[in-house]
Amino acid sequence: MPITETVTADGLAIHFLEAGDPAAPTIVLLHGGIIDAARVSWGEVIEPLAADCHVVAPDLLGYGRSGVDSEGTDGRTVLPPGSYPVGRHVDAMTGFLDELAVDTFSIAGLSLGGAVGLGLALRRPALVDDLLLIDSYGLGRALPNGRLSYGLARVQLFNRIAIALFRRSRRLTRASLGGIVADLDGLSEAAVDAVYEEVQRPTAGVAFRRFREAEVTRSGYRTVYVDELPELAVPTRLLHGRHDEVVPLSWAERAADRIPDGELVVLDSCAHWPPREAPSTVVEHAREIAVR
Repeated sequence: MPITETVTADGLAIHFLEAGDPAAPTIVLLHGGIIDAARVSWGEVIEPLAADCHVVAPDLLGYGRSGVDSEGTDGRTVLPPGSYPVGRHVDAMTGFLDELAVDTFSIAGLSLGGAVGLGLALRRPALVDDLLLIDSYGLGRALPNGRLSYGLARVQLFNRIAIALFRRSRRLTRASLGGIVADLDGLSEAAVDAVYEEVQRPTAGVAFRRFREAEVTRSGYRTVYVDELPELAVPTRLLHGRHDEVVPLSWAERAADRIPDGELVVLDSCAHWPPREAPSTVVEHAREIAVR
């Protein structure tokens, strides 16, 4: 069973799950956005992966229990102020990993976590042994729904309403996951329960709204690493669900071509949430990059 830990880095409390032998190769698992946390996306991955690896799975800043220890003037739990672009998450994770003082490690990053892992690998390549990008953000600029996506990012009432509804109904929470999985009927009840429990947090959705405010512009997504990929000195494997409607498969194909030591594996039965759609497959790839 993973144990829960918290470290303070640059004045921010970062919560993380840890499992496996600390003497084994370390792999850092970085989750995605919207309603997510280490235990949500990686809940079926951590324990089997820990049989061969030292697994560290942090909650990104503003997600789960990371950075939510302060109290607002009215007594409500609040997040550290400011926007939450990818760069801020990279800063927070850099400080977190420096505090852990692990010599080198591999990274597996999902969606937003993929962009954070990619930013870390570009910034500190000597620390990162291997990189596994799973349906990663940061590989393209075009918004999936053009001006509609931009408008929703500017006026986020719909996100607030949706989260309020999800808190009241596990059924609606489950139905919402149909947008990120290829087969909703095949999704485990544990995965649904994890999201439903996470959405009950008073800060659920806040970090994602601040992320969208920072990252979604009229001209597209702000953080795009495409031009930097030829400089990436870390062996990189991209896993991408064939049915992903959040991040286009074409972005992963282009990235694999531009990364000097890059390869792409397409998961035919997955959309945007492989760690929950095909956890054993994700474990297999994560183990392979961590121990090779």
